[in-house]
Parts: sequence; C-alpha cells; structure tokens
Amino acid sequence: MQTVPQRNRQRCYMKRVLLKLSGEALAGEKHTGFDEATCVQVAKQVKEVCDSGVQVGVVIGGGNFWRGRTSENIDRTKSDQIGMLATVMNCIYVSEIFRSVGMKTKVFTPFTMGPMAEMFTKDAAVECLEKGVVTFFAGGTGHPYFSTDTTTTLRAIEIEADVILLAKAVDGIYDSDPKLNPDAKKYDEISIQTVIDQKLGVMDLTASIMCMENKMPMMVFGLNEENSIVNTLKGKFSGTKVTV
Repeated sequence: MQTVPQRNRQRCYMKRVLLKLSGEALAGEKHTGFDEATCVQVAKQVKEVCDSGVQVGVVIGGGNFWRGRTSENIDRTKSDQIGMLATVMNCIYVSEIFRSVGMKTKVFTPFTMGPMAEMFTKDAAVECLEKGVVTFFAGGTGHPYFSTDTTTTLRAIEIEADVILLAKAVDGIYDSDPKLNPDAKKYDEISIQTVIDQKLGVMDLTASIMCMENKMPMMVFGLNEENSIVNTLKGKFSGTKVTV
C-alpha cells in the first residue's frame, strides 16, 4: 500500500475540535480497563489530525471503570466523585499513550490533583491548544449530577471548538437501538432539536440543550471503525452529523 507523505496529506478543515472518547470503547472487547492496542490506534489517528494543524481537546468517559448510577448502596454524590476519578485515570493513561507516539499532552482537572494534573482555566487550556498540545479535560465538571456528556459540551463551548466529535461504540445515531432492532434506521444528519424531541439519547438532556443553546454541532461515529477520527475530519464521514 502506498504511503502518502505527511506534507502532501489532505488538510483537515477545522481549526479546533473537542473529541469525546467512550471509556467503554477504549476497553475494547474486555469491557473494562484499557485495551492498549485500541488506545494506540486512537493516538496515531489523533497525531495525524494534529500534524494537519487541527487543535484537539479530549474528554474521556469513565464507563470502563465505574457505572455508579446502577448502585443503590452508594450516595449519589460519592458515586459521581468516584466516576470523576475514573475519568482522571483514563486521561492520565491515554495522555501517556499519546506521548508515546510523539505528541505533547496536558491534563486539566476542575479540582486540585497535586502533581498529577493542572487546574483548569480557559486561558491555560487555550494556550496549550494553540501550542499544538493535546489537551485533556479530566474530572468532569467537578460537581456531582453532571455527566461527562455535559463536561464535553461545557469544555467545547469554553474553548470555542468548531465541533464536538463523539467517538462511540455505535457508528452513528439510530431511531432505535440497533442492538435490539435489526431494522433500526441510521440518520446521516439530524437536528439537535429532533434529538431532544425524540429522546434519542446521543447525549443526556442537559448536554443536548447546551449544544442547542450555544449552537455547538456534533459529529457522531464509531470509534472502532478503521481510521474513523481522521476520516471524519477529512470529509470522509460515515456517521451522523448533528446540526444546530
């Protein structure tokens, strides 16, 4: 297979993106912890995107370690705090995988983590992005009752991203669960208002309304599809575009 030289690769058409990675997708077939091969594959794609001049922020869910809302034995606030720490572990690990393939990274949290991460401010995050540093937003919003979906939308708005890239275990948005309904219809494009009205569950309601009110578009695609992140940013998109 012919390799295209880096300088001749097609340039991505966006300046700054917020990539949301599913923790469960990063776990691969194990469904828990990390599948290192998957993480390295993601890292190589993000490096290609960064090399094309796109600034990348990253939020990672914590579902490969913690799904506390299913427990009736733990206080919701404490459960959500455990989930925040799960996202910190994910961001530290994945940021190091990114470094191993040649990228500079920085992990921000909304609470103090000593030497493990830096306190988030918009100015510090944007400064890193403008220097080509892949910037991780760990720890959620720092408050219970807010999901990593809401974190994703909030940080995307704060850093003035062009779009949210939702890399999920499913390859787009369907009118019903494709795992349960083999005849489920996949949308190529759908408005955020329709997502909210039909309760399609792309993001939770809080995050979806924030996207609508702040006109933040999304592109939803399957993380496990070959080269899906690069293809999404180079116009070879096969997922679902969410318009605002």
